[in-house]
Amino acid sequence: MKKIVFAMMALLLLVAAGCSNSSSGGSSSNGGSVAQEITYATTSDVVGLSPILTNDSVSTAVNSQIYETLFKRNSETMEIEPFLAESYENPDELTWIIQLKEGIKFQDGTDFNAEAVKYTFDKFRDPATAAPRASLLEPIESVNVQDEYTVEIKTKYAYGALLAALSHSNAAIVSPEADKNGDLMKEPVGTGPFKFVSWTSGESVVLEKNPDYWQGEAKLDKVTFKVVPEVTTAISMLQSGDVQFITGVPTEQMDRVEGLKNVEVTKKEGTPVYFFGFNMEKEPMNNLEFRQAVAYALNREAYVKQLNGLGIGGNSVIGPKVFGYDEASNDIGYEYNLEKAKELVEKNGFGDKEYTLLVANTASYMKMTEISQSQLQDAGFNIKIETIEWGAFLDTTRSGNFEMTFQGWTNSTGDGSELLYPNFHSNNVGSSNTVRYNNEAFDKLVEESRESVDQDVRAAKLKEANELLVQDAPAIVMNHGVVTLAYDKSVKGLDIDPTGTWSLYKVYRE
Repeated sequence: MKKIVFAMMALLLLVAAGCSNSSSGGSSSNGGSVAQEITYATTSDVVGLSPILTNDSVSTAVNSQIYETLFKRNSETMEIEPFLAESYENPDELTWIIQLKEGIKFQDGTDFNAEAVKYTFDKFRDPATAAPRASLLEPIESVNVQDEYTVEIKTKYAYGALLAALSHSNAAIVSPEADKNGDLMKEPVGTGPFKFVSWTSGESVVLEKNPDYWQGEAKLDKVTFKVVPEVTTAISMLQSGDVQFITGVPTEQMDRVEGLKNVEVTKKEGTPVYFFGFNMEKEPMNNLEFRQAVAYALNREAYVKQLNGLGIGGNSVIGPKVFGYDEASNDIGYEYNLEKAKELVEKNGFGDKEYTLLVANTASYMKMTEISQSQLQDAGFNIKIETIEWGAFLDTTRSGNFEMTFQGWTNSTGDGSELLYPNFHSNNVGSSNTVRYNNEAFDKLVEESRESVDQDVRAAKLKEANELLVQDAPAIVMNHGVVTLAYDKSVKGLDIDPTGTWSLYKVYRE
C-alpha cells in the first residue's frame, strides 16, 4: 500500500513539474514569476567598460546600460532634455549652472552628486587620461561645485553644443570611488538600471538589474552580451531563440531575417555616417588628385542601391538627421566617373604601386571593402585588403598605421559640430581624427560653428565647413545609415533611436 501511495505522489510531482513554465521569457502557468533574461548577439567584443576610455559602438552598447548622462536626447523629438540633471540655466554665454537630481546612488552605494560630476569631467579632460573622445569636453574651462547638487561649468568660449555633448554616452558619470580604487575598464560602476556581473573576453559580458535604481527596478533580471563573430550564426541563434535580439542587420541578410516567423524588424533613418578615409600624412594619399581619382572611381550610388533601403546616399558628410545638414551640400564633391578616375591614375602613375585598404572584420565594412576594391581596380589602382579584429583596428587607425580605410561615426549627439570637430579638426589628430586631416580654414569654420549659441550662425558655419571638407576629400561618404533592430516576438518595449542607441530599462519578455 505504501508503495502505491509513494508512486502516486511521484506521479503528481512529475505532472506538476511538466505543467510549469521554465522559459526565461515571462510568467509561469501557475501565476508565479520566473527570471526575465535576454541575450544580445554582437559580432565583436567590447574594448572596455569605461565611458571615459572607450569610443566604440560595441563598448557603448554595454556601457549605456550601466552608466547615465546629465542630459539625454529625446528619440522622438531629437531635443536635448535633462536626465541625471534636474534643470539648467545659462546666465551668460560662458556659464552653465546645472542642478542635479537628488537621492541617486551609484551601483557601489556611493552618492551621485556634484563632486562625482566634477571628478568625471576633470578626469575626462585631463591630457594624462588620454580619453579617445577628449574633444567632446575640450571647450570646458572649469567644472566647479557650488553645493552638493549644483555644478557650474565655465567654457573657454561660447559653446552652442554643450548640452548635446553632455548627452553623449562618453560623457556618462562614473563612480569616483570605484575609479580610484579599481579599474572601470574591467569592473564598471555607474548609476544605470543594470550593474556589472562578469566579462569573459571574447565570449560575453553579463549584467544584472540594479535593485536600487533611482527610477525603479528594470523588468529584466539578467542581460548577456554574447560575442558571435559570424552574423549568419547570430541570425540562426535569433531564429532558434538562443539570442533574443541583434542590431545592424546586413543588407544581404535582411530578407532572411524578415522571413523569420518569430522575429520583428525595426528600420529607421539614422544619424550614422560611413566613409572611405585616407591617411593624410602619407604619400600619395595627401595628394588631392589621388583622392579625387578614388572618389571618381567609387560608384557609391550603385553601392547604396545594393543596400536595399538600408543606406542613404549623398556627398554631404553631415547627414539628413544631423544638425547642420543642408541638402544642397550633396551637389558639392565628386560623382562616379570612371574615365576621369582612369585619367588621373594614368597621369600620376598611381597604378604603379600597391595600396593597402585596412578593414575591421565586421559585415558592413567587409561589404564596402569588397565592392570598393573591385571598383578601384577597374580604375587602375592596385588594392590589397588587410582585415583585422575590431579592437586592433581601433588601435591601428588611431596610431595612423594605415594608408586607407573605412570609418563610421554614429553621431550620438546628433550635432554637426560634434561630427566635424572630433573626426576632422587638427586638434584631434592622434585620437578621434583618424584620417589625420589638418586644414586651417576648415578648423576655423568648425570652431566658429561651436563658438556660438546662435543656432542659425552655427548652421551656416557648418554648411561652409562641410562643403570645404567634401571638396578636399580626406573622407568620401559611402552612405548615411539606416539603423536596424531584429528581435524575438517575446521581447517587448525594445526600440532603437536614430543614433543607433537603445536601452533595456523598459524591456521585458512575455
